[in-house]
Amino acid sequence: MDSSKSNESTTSGLQDRNSAVDDEEQPELCPGFKDVDVFVKYGLGAVLSATKASAGLPQAGDEYDFYRSFPGFQEFCESQGDKLLHCMSQIMQHHGCRSHMRDRNKLTGLEERFDLVVDSNDVILERAGILLDEAEGVNRSQQPVMPAGFQPPKIVVSSWNRKGSGSGIRSEMFRLLHAKNVARPQLKFKEKVDNSNTPFVPKIFIKPNAVKPLPTCNIHFISKPEDLDVPAALADFIHQQRTQEHVDDMFAHPYQYELDHLTIPESLLSKPEIQMYKPIVEIKCSFVDALEDLVALNEKLCKLSEFAVDLEHHSYRSFLGLTCLMQISTREEDFIVDTLELRNEMYILNEAFTDPAIVKVFHGSDSDIEWLQRDFGVYVVNLFDTHQASRALNLARHSLDHLLKHFCNVDADKRYQLADWRIRPLPDEMVQYAQTDTHYLLYIYDCMRAQLLDFNHGQPGLLQSVWNKSKDISLKKYVKPIYTEESYLELQRKQKKSFNTQQLTAFRLLFAWRDKLARQEDESTGYVLPTHMMSKISEELPKEPQGIIACCNPVPPLVRQQVNELHLLVQQAREMPLLKVRKDGFHQLLYVNAITNLFIFFLLKETETKNDQKSLSVAQMKSIGIIESFENPFRMVNDK
Repeated sequence: MDSSKSNESTTSGLQDRNSAVDDEEQPELCPGFKDVDVFVKYGLGAVLSATKASAGLPQAGDEYDFYRSFPGFQEFCESQGDKLLHCMSQIMQHHGCRSHMRDRNKLTGLEERFDLVVDSNDVILERAGILLDEAEGVNRSQQPVMPAGFQPPKIVVSSWNRKGSGSGIRSEMFRLLHAKNVARPQLKFKEKVDNSNTPFVPKIFIKPNAVKPLPTCNIHFISKPEDLDVPAALADFIHQQRTQEHVDDMFAHPYQYELDHLTIPESLLSKPEIQMYKPIVEIKCSFVDALEDLVALNEKLCKLSEFAVDLEHHSYRSFLGLTCLMQISTREEDFIVDTLELRNEMYILNEAFTDPAIVKVFHGSDSDIEWLQRDFGVYVVNLFDTHQASRALNLARHSLDHLLKHFCNVDADKRYQLADWRIRPLPDEMVQYAQTDTHYLLYIYDCMRAQLLDFNHGQPGLLQSVWNKSKDISLKKYVKPIYTEESYLELQRKQKKSFNTQQLTAFRLLFAWRDKLARQEDESTGYVLPTHMMSKISEELPKEPQGIIACCNPVPPLVRQQVNELHLLVQQAREMPLLKVRKDGFHQLLYVNAITNLFIFFLLKETETKNDQKSLSVAQMKSIGIIESFENPFRMVNDK
């Protein structure tokens, strides 16, 4: 018994001694921390201390500005800020993220640093989540065990970040360039974009295939007054006033006469011989970005009887929008035209696009026709719109992807439908997407013409109606957005919010500020200040600039830069008399009534002293009747 106890004590002593030796030999996790628990406990304490210290700093506003006036406090803040940025950069470099945190040379440095921090946080948190899952035994790379015969539903991650989703092909992920990383093509345009608040004047100065000559007011467009540094449209206005030319000719559709007298030949109203398209992988696709290639393309098109056209557009980082790409397909070849590079030379294609003997096949061309006029001065004569043909055939859907599936059994890939087409050079995937939009269109054009005739028992009436509707689209004229003092009312009514006079004044002032800045910076109004944010600011009427920032999530860059100016506009609105406004937003009626009553009161002050109305003139009696018909606006408000 005693010997067994002694053996047990000896064994336990040896184990304790061995464990002590192991503790001494076990390396530390990092200098000063023997294991993870100690490190985490210290880290949480440090974060807690830093949070308490940051709460004790002077708050933004008057208190911070007061302390900031002392050089010692300013130097201390700058030194600590540099240390923090250095630490953040080291952490971001450790995780393989972009880390130019201390670059202050750029005007948008603060915004870019904020974006870097957000992106790095996403990366770090994602990695931390993966590691925690692996620590718990969860492996994201493994597929879950499913019952036999189960087919999981297809999940679309997004519209443009997944490719190769076909059977047997491993899905690959890729990331397109974001808009802020793309150089603004407007900077390289030979002719500056005209965002002035003046009507659009057609850019055409040479009229191929003309039956009626181009008016002289359009011909002199290229010879602007040399003594005026004004936008092109304004220069034409001045020249028109000098020469006293008729305004209607200046804004008329250049091919109005040709389109009005266009007749569709019998060959296009009879049943066609359907020509099968060639496989897209076997056909040549040429990228056109040089003047000589554009001239050669125009010469090829002029020899054809039909070709298909489509455009890719960008509207977010431009006030009027930019046509970035043109796709053209013939029976034998596809072309991708870089319209940003050849913007000032695209008018060359008017020779083919306005030839009445050549059919131009579009799909949903309403916007395309206007973009061609606005950016290039290109017009279309003899258009066939497959969207109008789809409506005439009463198809289930009228989109291009439905026509591709219905007629060609091709599944359209719409991942790049909302892509930024200003990207240069274009990725191969985007080029293939653009090529698909027109490659099959001529075959669809043949099939739809045949079906339109069969649908109408061989009579050309239904087919003729499609040609007529397509011609009406060709007659559309681009209308430039014009700002007026009442422009905000239509947008405000769409918000379906009941504003008082202060809120409606703020909405009006912000609308005018947004329109002016968007024209100056050549940005869309949605980029400058989205409508829902503008409505939120108008509704809240923040007293401080920080309140304006709080109404925006995320904060638009131009709002952050000019928040003080926006604050002044909100303050101006808050100084307005607070009156209730009807839901339709026409609060001006209250002011008009009050001012009109006051004006007529002074005008007829003498007549009010006369009791006998028989001695009044007819005009004075009418004025009294007008006064009696007006309702006191303040009484109207109180009655509400």
